[in-house]
Amino acid sequence: VQQSKMDFFCKLGYGKQDICKVLENLGEEALEDDVLKELIRMGSKPQALENQAQPSQVKLVARGSCSTTLGLKWLGEDGSDSSNSLRPIVIDGSNVAMSHGNKEVFSCWGIQLAVDWFRERGHTYIKVFVPLWRKEPPRQDSPIAGQHILEELEKQSVLVYTPSRKVKGKRVVCYDDRYIVKVAYEKDGVIVSNDHYRDLQNENPEWKWFIEQRLLMYSFVSNRFMPPDDPLGRHGPTLSNFLSKKPVLPEKKWQLCPYGKKCTYGNKCKFYHPERQHQAQLSVADELRAKTKLPLALGKEEERRRRSP
Repeated sequence: VQQSKMDFFCKLGYGKQDICKVLENLGEEALEDDVLKELIRMGSKPQALENQAQPSQVKLVARGSCSTTLGLKWLGEDGSDSSNSLRPIVIDGSNVAMSHGNKEVFSCWGIQLAVDWFRERGHTYIKVFVPLWRKEPPRQDSPIAGQHILEELEKQSVLVYTPSRKVKGKRVVCYDDRYIVKVAYEKDGVIVSNDHYRDLQNENPEWKWFIEQRLLMYSFVSNRFMPPDDPLGRHGPTLSNFLSKKPVLPEKKWQLCPYGKKCTYGNKCKFYHPERQHQAQLSVADELRAKTKLPLALGKEEERRRRSP
């Protein structure tokens, strides 16, 4: 019985010395569950059996190294999964809600629309920051619409309340913008807001660059959350590249020249000429000039040779 237990735990990868110690303490009649609990309590860890390892087994690979898709999925965040190739999203809840409510009502529907838009694209890490006092019943000076949405998002671990408290009847609120920028900076994600955070840009030079490069602005068009297709301008990346960790460069699709071999633009032609792949793309005028210059240059050299003594 003792030998069978030894073989069983050796297959699990535990050392023989640790198994012998546990069996001596608990006795030969100890159950396998009790032996396993005692091994874990002692801090014994299974050792990798390199001799018995099969090449077909999936092995863990260090972060940043190349491996198969199966091996990468064991690493969690660094896997080749489509969801893991997307950047984390940090949403300024107050800014989004007030924008959807036309700066008059704190509309929680706007937050839900933004979260749903990023979920449809495949983003798994989405965090929304809202001050804690928004949990309180709405007042006339600060109306709230759809307050139950905040409770649902909190249960889904999407919404995070920034702390606030009352001191002698006055509300003390923590600066939620600092939470938003700090979490997005640490996660190397994207900030969703129409605020420029100029005070935080002056506070930290690293945050200044991050806010300039990772701020995603948006608009609401008929209850539709719409970020721009070019978040950093015309010459910047597309929206899909902006939201992904590994941007994909678009393939150049050349259009054939409609004039074909009769084209007279030469290298100035913006269209594709398959017959000019291995030829110098000169215009017809340049080719004629080059041909006329050759005989003239040869004639001048012959005249110089004749005149020379």
